[in-house]
Amino acid sequence: MTNAAKTIDIAAAGTFAIGNRTVKRMGYGAMQLAGPHVFGPPKDRDAALSVLREALASGVDHIDTSDFYGPHVTNQLIREALHPYPKNLTIVTKVGAVRGADASWLPALTPADLTRGVHDNLRNLAVDALDVVNLRVGGLAGPADGSIEEQFTTLADLQRKGLIRQLGLSNVTSGQIKQARKIAPVVCVQNLYNLAHRADDALIEELAAAGTAYVPFFPLGGFTPLQSSTLSDVAARLGASPMQVALAWLLHRSPNILLIPGTSSVGHLRENLGAANLVLSDAIVAELDAVGRGSVR
Repeated sequence: MTNAAKTIDIAAAGTFAIGNRTVKRMGYGAMQLAGPHVFGPPKDRDAALSVLREALASGVDHIDTSDFYGPHVTNQLIREALHPYPKNLTIVTKVGAVRGADASWLPALTPADLTRGVHDNLRNLAVDALDVVNLRVGGLAGPADGSIEEQFTTLADLQRKGLIRQLGLSNVTSGQIKQARKIAPVVCVQNLYNLAHRADDALIEELAAAGTAYVPFFPLGGFTPLQSSTLSDVAARLGASPMQVALAWLLHRSPNILLIPGTSSVGHLRENLGAANLVLSDAIVAELDAVGRGSVR
């Protein structure tokens, strides 16, 4: 029997705080509920709704989304599947981009853009205030240096007006986090990080020391799934899937890491959540640590 077939208890992975909200460390990312390339409606709307409902039924209390997924699609699906929302559910969204008619990702970082993005999220999620809003700063190539004072101040103003409860950052540098903290508290940071891409090792430690949640996007490699003979070998020995092992490694990496693996399949959702029950020995962790030092292929 594989881990995916066993009873899932995501509470086994523990909890961590996103500001004043405590969530289980195993969450769900809604990006893949939209159509191909995160654009347009899903191929199977009923299946997408089922994934969201199964996530909550499995104990998930942290969902990551954005109104530029689709655009508007994932938030509308979340509303249809889950509204009225359970009190313990934390929905984290992000602003800072829009989608072009050709499915391109375009920056939207002026005060007017950000304000519009917040109101789009409020409307499509059907809430009076957003639990957490991340300011997405960098581009597809990763974080870019530069001031975010104007952008984060805009969101802090909307927070003071009661439209946002807590603020976070996405695709940012350590310097930008420090700058934002001078304006308003930063409760979470969402950057690219996984078994093979570890540029944020030092940042994770920095945030852990401050008690700030770190939420890796593309924890399974994103549009190019992780491939490693070591990962496959370890998974075979543990009777797990390679993706479960990759997620379990992240949970082991630092207690402030929260996971939001995405999928449009109930089967894959259950498989991903099963990582919460996977125990990795120190020897296996050492094997997997070597993957990030150049053995991914």
